[in-house]
Amino acid sequence: MRQAHAEDARTEARRVVRNLLGEERPTAETLIGDVRPVLGDERTDRTLELALGAQLTRRSAELAAIAALLVGTRELGEGWWAKPRGGKLPAPDEVVRTAVAIEPWTDLTALEMLAAWISDDAADQMWGAPVAQVDLNSWQAEDRFGLPPGVKPGQRLVVHFDAGGRLDAVVARRPDEELGSNLDFQSLRYSRPAEAQWSWGVAAGLGPHRLPGESPDPYAREVPAEAVGILMTWATRHGASAEQLGERWRTVGDVVAAIERVDWMWRSGEWFGWWRGASALVDDSAYLPYRLEELAAG
Repeated sequence: MRQAHAEDARTEARRVVRNLLGEERPTAETLIGDVRPVLGDERTDRTLELALGAQLTRRSAELAAIAALLVGTRELGEGWWAKPRGGKLPAPDEVVRTAVAIEPWTDLTALEMLAAWISDDAADQMWGAPVAQVDLNSWQAEDRFGLPPGVKPGQRLVVHFDAGGRLDAVVARRPDEELGSNLDFQSLRYSRPAEAQWSWGVAAGLGPHRLPGESPDPYAREVPAEAVGILMTWATRHGASAEQLGERWRTVGDVVAAIERVDWMWRSGEWFGWWRGASALVDDSAYLPYRLEELAAG
């Protein structure tokens, strides 16, 4: 059942990518071909440098952020890149040059931060600036923020909950005659750059995503047989099929493709440990022996 949900998500992601980018099966090559005439050669080359600098298990996320920047630039215009954001925030072009994430986005890469900026700016252009921010980890609908002055019952206010994500809050009169608000969860929506980021990452998957200028090919690196045996045996014992795992894992590319087919995120929680081990193998991490020990102990 969970595997069916994974395929449903990919089907929806492919539909959104097709609508936004015109691609039935998104790849790094087609994305770069679409990006270059919109962002220009210099910006495109720099964003690809940033993607090349990421771990292979993060490359798909970096390319998905570039997809958001492509769609956002089409909507907001190339001038978005040169415009300072006010206060201590630099222009997006400076972020591309320095590759430094800024508070409060330091948990994101520079490309992910830029994707968040352009997703929010596109949402503001489409629906207006939000009056408040809410955390949807809590689904309480009533009175989640202070109302701005001058509102009236029945008025709909735009609220921010995620990068590029918006929903409406409806002003309501309470029994004590005070005004409050109710979140309308049916109005939840995302801007097109945010949709592009999600859909590209899901539809294209983990990879392999080879990029121009890579030598040697990082996906061609051979992986140690002992680690492969441990990970494949564990996955088989916990329900992965031979078709999902593939005949053998000889290279990093084989491992990446198998991780994508296995759909580990849609399985039980113990699969997170398997992902940690498989990603350590892909990224040639010094933590690999410890991750394999964790699997054995589990």
